Amino acid sequence: FKKAKHVTAKTRSFFEIDAQNLRHPKEIKVTGEAQNKKRFVYGKINSVFLLRGDLGLQNIIFSKADSKAIEVRYSSSLGATIGFAKPYYVQVVRRYNNASEKAVPFNSDSFTQDSVIGRGAFSDGLAETKFYPGINAKFNLSFEYAPYTNLIRAIETGISVDYFPKALPIMARNPAENIIVTFHVGFVFGQRWF
Repeated sequence: FKKAKHVTAKTRSFFEIDAQNLRHPKEIKVTGEAQNKKRFVYGKINSVFLLRGDLGLQNIIFSKADSKAIEVRYSSSLGATIGFAKPYYVQVVRRYNNASEKAVPFNSDSFTQDSVIGRGAFSDGLAETKFYPGINAKFNLSFEYAPYTNLIRAIETGISVDYFPKALPIMARNPAENIIVTFHVGFVFGQRWF
């Protein structure tokens, strides 16, 4: 969600709310070792979801000469981030008296890849979600190609940097991270309310 207001003819100030599911570069899905096997990420200890609220400025580099042209803009923003870290649950087989499946948080010390059947349900671990407050900075470059002035159709690319005072654990056997850098490409669509 983004709401902008003209400051000058080529500059807008804006407020933005942004949501992102964070994926660690070392996440690799593997398949469990049972008949009803499911894919899971070995070594993942938390599923992380980021919610950002930003204030920023957007400037036009090249304006549209006509309705078939492309407008090029850049924007920068600062704001607050909340990281939601939900423990990553996996299905394991407990073989004591009888074999039974059980959903447990991933623990790299007690599991091998062969002992895991697959990932747990999304609802497993929701009550154990931890919150990590932080700050973020973003820089975007967007290319608007909408044929009419009241529509917004653009391709946006950029970089986001999130800083968390308390380190955010994502993968086992990797240090928890205070600074998270993400690159993104996306489509923007909407309508202008002049």
